[in-house]
Amino acid sequence: MSEREEPFKAELLENRLVVWNPKEGSKLFGLGFYGKPVGIPKPKVAEFDTPLNVDLIEGLYLLEKGLIKVYRGPKKRIVSAKTLREYGIKAYDGFKLKYTVYKDLRESGYVVLPGVKFGCDYAVYERGPGIDHAPYLVSVKESKENITSADIVRAGRLATTVRKRFIIAVPKSRKGEIQYLMFKWFKA
Repeated sequence: MSEREEPFKAELLENRLVVWNPKEGSKLFGLGFYGKPVGIPKPKVAEFDTPLNVDLIEGLYLLEKGLIKVYRGPKKRIVSAKTLREYGIKAYDGFKLKYTVYKDLRESGYVVLPGVKFGCDYAVYERGPGIDHAPYLVSVKESKENITSADIVRAGRLATTVRKRFIIAVPKSRKGEIQYLMFKWFKA
């Protein structure tokens, strides 16, 4: 985005942001598969005539990058990144950890989408949906969180069934580092 362009406007509604202007939503989506056009389950192009939904984690990232300006309510009060982060922390379990991993993956050049349909936090693409398939499924865990072998086998079997690699992301609180544990399944 050039310096002369204004950030896209997004309204905070409950647990999501909405870019109401379809042209702005299309441009934002085209910058890196951000958000999801309303009523279009698998958009193939970045041109649509519908609002764009953006989840809170993605919205915080876009706000911090200066790509969106968030407002709320009938008076259209501006929402700061700090306020949006606090809102996300109240709305979602593990928001801080999930945001840390989302940001790290985006900053590393990956396209990161929700992985709910795969039973994980994120589906991660190298280029983007419709261009390639997500090669990775990522679950975010705290370093002290217990994970059973059955949990790992279950996630690994699902990932293998859909031809993806299963990754556990563990943010380390002190240094801001993230440990990624990738599982590769093989037949014995």
